[in-house]
Amino acid sequence: MKEQRMKILEMLAAGTINAVEAEQLLKAIDDTPSTTVTKHALKNVVVLIDSKEGDNVRINLPLEFVNLLKGNKFNVNFDEYNIDIDAIIDLVNSGVVGELVNIKSSDGDTVLIKVE
Repeated sequence: MKEQRMKILEMLAAGTINAVEAEQLLKAIDDTPSTTVTKHALKNVVVLIDSKEGDNVRINLPLEFVNLLKGNKFNVNFDEYNIDIDAIIDLVNSGVVGELVNIKSSDGDTVLIKVE
């Protein structure tokens, strides 16, 4: 981002853009989300599913990727357990930490969704 700022200032100094355009460009790069990820800041959404048939699903996603669960790109049948994945995503995005879903069915299936 520092290089982008310098390029904008060079363009301003050279007369390629005016002050208003420079301000708009600087604001645009300041509003762009940073792609730098700090390891200590990451939280994870963990989905654990164990079926009585022995099927085991383990999904461990950084919080930043939780929206991948929308559209069920992992082909996990959340509907079978009456899990509203959109409501869970809303909880996660609001900052909730800990267990969100903990289901143990009578036929031996277990579903656990938590934020760590």
